[in-house]
Amino acid sequence: MVAEMAAVITIAVLATLGFIVWIIVRAVRVKTIKAHFVSYGIAVIAGIFTYAYFLSLDFPQLLKIVVSIVLGIVLIVLGALYQRRLAGRSKPGQ
Repeated sequence: MVAEMAAVITIAVLATLGFIVWIIVRAVRVKTIKAHFVSYGIAVIAGIFTYAYFLSLDFPQLLKIVVSIVLGIVLIVLGALYQRRLAGRSKPGQ
């Protein structure tokens, strides 16, 4: 359990550093950074940190897994609803 937690935290920290370095390299090369790339990167990093947080709680492991899955489903549904709402606003002719 401790090894899993250390691995997840290590991955989360490395992912965060990699994301920051990627944004800096893109800015130095004067390349455009699209908003959906940034939001996708933030979502992935937030997911890793959320997973690490739930693994650190003092609950039985099955409960942690179920809560992680349910939270993931809720976040995916919320993201899809938000995306649909934005797509509905940008339709031409409305």
